[in-house]
Amino acid sequence: MFKMTPALLRNFFSRRATRRYPVVSRPPFAGTRGALQNDIAACTFCTLCAARCPSQCIVVDKKSATWQCDPFACICCGICVEQCKSGSLRLSPLYRPAAVTRERILLRGVAPKTTAEGPAQEPEPL
Repeated sequence: MFKMTPALLRNFFSRRATRRYPVVSRPPFAGTRGALQNDIAACTFCTLCAARCPSQCIVVDKKSATWQCDPFACICCGICVEQCKSGSLRLSPLYRPAAVTRERILLRGVAPKTTAEGPAQEPEPL
């Protein structure tokens, strides 16, 4: 018992080793891969992110211009972010808050207009 006394006194008079989490949170480390986010206005619905995703949590529909993600299946590997040509996908450094129910992220955008020659161009103003 007397062998533990110095350790007990040292821990009793030193500062706490833990944080009071909901009140005090630690800032994320550099390079933290948290929640997947999509800027739907910049998305071209090319389906590269859905094709390359190893957990198959992303579903892209070109016709209806929808982008859907299952955050419970996402492993935050960042492969979809690397494959995104338009740069609309990114991994934020903050994690998603805890959830009780399983929800999917559904984003609706505007489908890019294409013609037989390629993408439609904006008419020049008069």
